[in-house]
Amino acid sequence: MTNDVTFRDAGLRSPLLRSLNVVGRIASRAGIRPRLDPDEIVARAVNQAGSANLGSDSYREPLEVYVAAVESEAELSTFGRLILRSMLTNQLVSRIRLREWTDRHPEAAQEEIRRPWIILGLPRTGTSILSILLGLDPMARPIRQWEARTPVPPSTLASAAEDPRILETAKQLDQLHRLNPPFKAMHPTGAMLAEECVPFLMLDLRTLGLETQAHVPSYGRWLERCDMHSAYQQHKFALQALQTGQPTESWVLKTPNHLWCLETLLEFYPDARLIWTHRDPGLVTASVSSLNTTLQSTFTDRPNPHAIGAEWLRKLKLAVDRGMAHDEKAEPGWCVHIHYEELLREPIAAIRRLYRHFGEEPSPLHERRIAAWLREKPQTADGKHVYDPADFGWSYEELAEIWRPYRERYGIVRETR
Repeated sequence: MTNDVTFRDAGLRSPLLRSLNVVGRIASRAGIRPRLDPDEIVARAVNQAGSANLGSDSYREPLEVYVAAVESEAELSTFGRLILRSMLTNQLVSRIRLREWTDRHPEAAQEEIRRPWIILGLPRTGTSILSILLGLDPMARPIRQWEARTPVPPSTLASAAEDPRILETAKQLDQLHRLNPPFKAMHPTGAMLAEECVPFLMLDLRTLGLETQAHVPSYGRWLERCDMHSAYQQHKFALQALQTGQPTESWVLKTPNHLWCLETLLEFYPDARLIWTHRDPGLVTASVSSLNTTLQSTFTDRPNPHAIGAEWLRKLKLAVDRGMAHDEKAEPGWCVHIHYEELLREPIAAIRRLYRHFGEEPSPLHERRIAAWLREKPQTADGKHVYDPADFGWSYEELAEIWRPYRERYGIVRETR
């Protein structure tokens, strides 16, 4: 029997970490708390990486904006401050290591990223399962979750199956699930599963991924206006590095982040095969709000579902508005649209339609792999994520009216709950 899981099931379970937060609250009254200082974070990263080769200073402004937003808006616990400091440090360490590796391997710059599949849809619209199914094509491959965390040195065809980073990532994911068990039912995880490509944008600290960890609306507004070229340069560096170790005809990439900055995405990947996934946006809004409340509950003692919901509704609307504006001026067929219910109802038929849009056909082996994967992994194997828009300040009827122009434009069917 499948258990229902909500954001109310989230939060720290560890008595030790909860005690740490209690002590931290007392210490903070005396002005003692883990520091979040951009200079110290950079110094930690340089020390850990053994190099100051960050390539450029493009990371600096987003780091300063994010830290300022965390301090003024996020209400982090002591544990949250420690984790976010470590997260920022680790991203800069990964950036340095990628820069160092590419400097030693100039041949990586010659790797061509040809015709990648890029999934653009909002979160919770079937992007995860679609990336997994496309990644089962023997001629394409997704970014694995373990690779996204440590892209260099890239694994090779000889070493990939036994790379120790796979086990290390599996242990890290297990720790995450023990810290916040509901997350496992809300988002597919696994060291070898397809991962979003957002970690490669994270190398420049310009990504929605940072907003999922803490309530930082001022950073979000900065991100929506900033130049994303340096972030996509890091993104491409990482793909080129991975491709030197395991050549592939094409990549399967996805993150909702792409919908906010389509023009920049297409500058770097002009021949990309773009897929825009659609699902009832009222339900998506409630689901995204629940997911982000769950994530942020690990790092704050005072999660605010209404504030989180309002911010993510605004962000999702902006993404769709930008996508529709691009759609109005782009050439017909610039992307293929797919609806969530179509993907779940007939996944192999949906994959065939995607390939045919680009003048191709999935191979028989690809279809057999899809069928095998679907037999092994039912959607609710780790629990069922349930959510109610009232917890975030709306009704489904109110959300339906907010999203009416988008639904009507693309014929998106409202789902009943």
